Amino acid sequence: MPMNAGTFILVAVVKIVIAVFVLLTACAYTVWLERKVVGHIQNRWGPTRVGPFGLLQPLADGLKFILKEDLTPPYVNRTLYILAPMLALTMALTSIALIPVGPVIHAFGISTPIQITGVVNPATGHGADINIGLLIILGITSLGVYGIALAGWSSNSKYSLLGSLRATAQMVSYEIALGLSLVGVLILSGTFSLHGIVEMQQGTWFGFIPKWNIFRGQIFAFFIYLMAAFAETNRVPFDLPEAESELVAGYHTEYSAMKFAMFFVAEYANMITVACLASILFLGGWSGPVFGPAILQALLPVFWFALRIVFFMFVYIWVRGTLPRFRYDQLMGFGWKFLFPLALANILITALVVAWRA
Repeated sequence: MPMNAGTFILVAVVKIVIAVFVLLTACAYTVWLERKVVGHIQNRWGPTRVGPFGLLQPLADGLKFILKEDLTPPYVNRTLYILAPMLALTMALTSIALIPVGPVIHAFGISTPIQITGVVNPATGHGADINIGLLIILGITSLGVYGIALAGWSSNSKYSLLGSLRATAQMVSYEIALGLSLVGVLILSGTFSLHGIVEMQQGTWFGFIPKWNIFRGQIFAFFIYLMAAFAETNRVPFDLPEAESELVAGYHTEYSAMKFAMFFVAEYANMITVACLASILFLGGWSGPVFGPAILQALLPVFWFALRIVFFMFVYIWVRGTLPRFRYDQLMGFGWKFLFPLALANILITALVVAWRA
């Protein structure tokens, strides 16, 4: 049934609170997962002391950041120095508002999609969102680079400045390859709506092959997206913006306590965001077997979506524990000389195939 204005605002506030809580909790336990997985890769245990299996370690880390002395060097540009981590974290948390994590649910006489900015299309009964939602997400995440650039410049330190400069160059360069990798998906789907892209991937071929975009000729686009996402989130083997062995700690050298934690949380929130987008654009979103009573049918799509996210986070961590860091010239060469031409070729081939089939 249609919601009045008061009910709509209440539902939106509830969804915002749940989304922020889940996202921050996921960031905290991604750190725990990373320490455990990398520990086992390196033949050690990882966190084991705080809580069973070290499960309370993220809580201990959070308390440490809160109680730590927050030092502000006297030579920094104080306004921009404080603004930079806030900007990075805000952009990382805002983008999750446009990501649908499931279909429409029906509860307490209300129908709403599992998405902060989503509504129900009265004509179809399916979820509907901002029809340029993907463009807005790309725009919001791109603004995060300003936080890194301002952090290095405002710190008034040559180490921070060098780290922020090459972080900016890296993120701008790989943003191009990442954006181009999505054009093939948009050509196949014919819409910028994330709900619409998921709907286009429903069903199977021959009863067992999912109609996901990765199986519809976008395997190279998925590879380009994955590599660009590693670079965009400053993860190994593309973590040159930090490069502890070269630049002390990169753009956040002069940061401590909660301001450093903001950069830390923003990095993991961005990882979760790109994992959500990869699941929606290439792996069918929340599609999967749905069965059982009504409550289970409502929860299973969210479970399948979360399973894809966990898979991507595991790949992130697996790569960190396996591959060495690139040199900076190799990093930029890989982006401009390999990923960029490959993305253009994928667009051309996809367009030709779609035009030929039409």
